[in-house]
Amino acid sequence: MATSQSNAAAPVVQTPRRAARISRLIGSALLAGVAFFLGFCANAFWSVRSEPAHNEASEASSAHEHGHVHQHHDDGHNHSHEDNVSLVELSDQARGNIGLKVQEIGFSSFTRTITVPAIVVERPGRSQIDVVAPLTGIVTKILIIPGQAVEPKQPLFQMRLMHEELVQAQVEFLKTLEEIDVVNKQISRIENLAKEGSIPGKILNDWNYEKQKFEAAMRAQAESLSLHGLNAEQIEQVRSSRKLVKDLTVLAPDVDGAPSDRILQVEELRVEQGQNIAAGETLCRLADHAELYVEGKAFQQDAELLNRAAREQKEVCAVVDSSESKPEEVCSLRILFLSNKIDPQSRLFPFYATLPNEIVRDDRTKEGTRFVGWRFKPGQRTQLKVPVETWPERIVLPVDAVVQDGPESYVFREDGDHFHRCPVRVAYRDQFSVVLAEGNEIWPGDKLALNGAQQLLIALKNKAGGGIDPHAGHNH
Repeated sequence: MATSQSNAAAPVVQTPRRAARISRLIGSALLAGVAFFLGFCANAFWSVRSEPAHNEASEASSAHEHGHVHQHHDDGHNHSHEDNVSLVELSDQARGNIGLKVQEIGFSSFTRTITVPAIVVERPGRSQIDVVAPLTGIVTKILIIPGQAVEPKQPLFQMRLMHEELVQAQVEFLKTLEEIDVVNKQISRIENLAKEGSIPGKILNDWNYEKQKFEAAMRAQAESLSLHGLNAEQIEQVRSSRKLVKDLTVLAPDVDGAPSDRILQVEELRVEQGQNIAAGETLCRLADHAELYVEGKAFQQDAELLNRAAREQKEVCAVVDSSESKPEEVCSLRILFLSNKIDPQSRLFPFYATLPNEIVRDDRTKEGTRFVGWRFKPGQRTQLKVPVETWPERIVLPVDAVVQDGPESYVFREDGDHFHRCPVRVAYRDQFSVVLAEGNEIWPGDKLALNGAQQLLIALKNKAGGGIDPHAGHNH
């Protein structure tokens, strides 16, 4: 009994090692609690500091994804990144260097044409006139020089006549004139006697009939002199002076159906002073270039289109190279006729259109010699545009207003001092014009660059690929 009571009441005795373990556990717990508290406070602090920056980055990213437009304080313009790469600005010097033309566009009708090569030619049998010697003689004076402009009936040559037929014709003409004088004197002498009844009236009538016969012969001889080359003044000179004409003046001929002021040009001079010339020999050649032909060369498959244009009297245009950059168009021409023969070598057939000419230079020397220059010249290369069909209500631009870059076509629209590159769809293009298709962002009233589109595209590419970006450091 005594032993069990002593065991139950005995106290627990703690050793030094156990006390040290308990102290370490309590210390670790305290340190972990302090570390957790400090970590929580630090996370809360940095979360609050980083939230504004995160929001700014998020807004910038959202603005970039949605095409958000922001304002640059350095230039005062609002534009997106897409606008920047399609926007080009030209200085006044650059505009002048490329000769930039800007114009407000609108709807118009467009006539589709076929273009064929052509050449300016003379009118056969009309443009060249040979002046021949009417009689045999010696050239005593040449009154013209090659290239000189002359008018109809202007003196060209003087000749000393040596033609026996002309001399004999003049002699017969003078005899007839003398016989008429004799008859007139006889009639004057017997006229009063016949009135008084001293002689029969039949005698007076016979002399009157004789006078009529001589007058008829005189008129015939005057026409003969005219055919021999004498003009009316020279014939009258023979009549009044009763002397033979020894010298002959050769005049420029009249052009049949041409105005009296038609200008002829000395194209070739074939005689020299003192040369003996036979009747009918050519003295010079004159050219009449007041009206010419344009000879087109077309393929056989174009014959129906040309016949229809000629039948409907459609106007054709001649495209002539000029000193300016753009060729010159001469319209309101009519197809005159089409040839019925096809060249077996080239497989082309010619057709002709009339081409009225005009004087562009008219000068006179101190001596009075006149020289003229014509706008169109035989041998001048050109092209003929023959209408095929007409499209109404279309936007038609010059070919220099539209530039191709791979499969894309662009025009440049003016907006203040900038030009926007605008993609367009092309319905038709030839070497002179471009017709835009429907569905473009170009409308009547827009101002477009009518030329220099290629240079504008080059400037835009140089801006995108080289140099310092004026907006460097900005995020678009």
